[in-house]
Amino acid sequence: MRVNGEVILENVRRYRAIASLYRQTATFRPHQRCSLLDQADEWEHLAVVELEAYFKLCDSPACNLPPGVTQHANTRWKMVAAA
Repeated sequence: MRVNGEVILENVRRYRAIASLYRQTATFRPHQRCSLLDQADEWEHLAVVELEAYFKLCDSPACNLPPGVTQHANTRWKMVAAA
């Protein structure tokens, strides 16, 4: 089953929104802060995994994005990994 790029990006938006809610909640609940921030990190990690899946999908021949977009994205990830 192929996953549509739009579905992946929607998942990324949702995961990041959930992570943001956990971070906001951590601000108002200092006793649970570590736990809430850990959960926010887990949701951010899921968002990164989804983005990696999106770019792998875009590297396939069936992708409709212009070639320069995926090349730029791959370069950006290499720069982040090197830092």
